[in-house]
Amino acid sequence: MKKIKLDIVGLSYSQTQSGAYALVLGEVSGRRRLPIIIGSFEAQAIAIEIEKMTPSRPLTHDLFKSFGQAYNIVVQEIIIYNLVDGIFYSKLICSDGKKVVEIDARTSDAIAVAVRFDCPIYTYEFILSSAGIVIEGNDFVYLENINEKAEEKTSAAPAGSFNSLSIEELKTKLQEALAEESYEKAAKIRDELNRRKAS
Repeated sequence: MKKIKLDIVGLSYSQTQSGAYALVLGEVSGRRRLPIIIGSFEAQAIAIEIEKMTPSRPLTHDLFKSFGQAYNIVVQEIIIYNLVDGIFYSKLICSDGKKVVEIDARTSDAIAVAVRFDCPIYTYEFILSSAGIVIEGNDFVYLENINEKAEEKTSAAPAGSFNSLSIEELKTKLQEALAEESYEKAAKIRDELNRRKAS
């Protein structure tokens, strides 16, 4: 299967899940975005590395990198290889120069490791087709300070409230959510549209 390269384009406090964050990956040569809900610890680990901050003591992902380097092991790439019931599955492709080993990992941990090893992140077309959101224009989400909760919360509709809307209304809401860069809300609307197409 052909791999599609992704970049981190956004990380923000989740509007619908308390204590969670929305990590947004973007297709390098396209307009699709892949929103992934991650925990606060992993979000902080990713943000600290992206912002080039140095914690007073090594975080878990820093320890993983130091351990790997001590034994001449590098992470060559991360692959988000499956999506089952809304859960993304990822693996680290590691090498010691002699053999290549694939290690299963949670996607949030895999990306926290990827930013430390400065290695590429990939996924497959079927994942972007089913979970990706198409963005119009060149808008990006910018990394927010994740140590503070966002004081302004966009009025995010609860997940179940979309089932009362018509398909046209859902499409309009989807465009509004994308314009507001509310990717998590857009993902829920997309899921509702996909559910209706399947039934």
